[in-house]
Amino acid sequence: MNIILNKLMHGMISLALLANISVAQPVIVSAESDLGALYEAEIRETSFVATSPLNEGVKRMTVDITAYSSTPDQTDDTPFITASGAHVRDGIVAANFLPLHTKVKIPELFGEKVFEVEDRMNRRYTHRMDIWMADRASARKFGLKHAEIVVLP
Repeated sequence: MNIILNKLMHGMISLALLANISVAQPVIVSAESDLGALYEAEIRETSFVATSPLNEGVKRMTVDITAYSSTPDQTDDTPFITASGAHVRDGIVAANFLPLHTKVKIPELFGEKVFEVEDRMNRRYTHRMDIWMADRASARKFGLKHAEIVVLP
């Protein structure tokens, strides 16, 4: 019985070293010991220091945000096709400072809605984002806003 427990504890200590957690010292038990109670005590005494940062790889930045619609005077000669080749739809944004297909959120303005960079803007706009809207009136009403964006990993 002691041999089995020592092997179990050795395995737990090896796992602890790999996972960067601390494990209580091995306990010598007799055949009459209640193993269930010992395992429960071991679990209570073991402290796990596992990190799982929710914001790992997330980048935040504040940018000017405008809106556009699919009219030739606001786009090129293919107003319903984005720079990535996709057809325009809700959730598309144009930005020159992020790679195509980057996903972003604009929490202050749209909560948890996820947008995707699928279009580009005139090259003079190096740090601005443009949100596609279905009609010109909505885009004009949106105007110019200054807000934080969250670039998702």
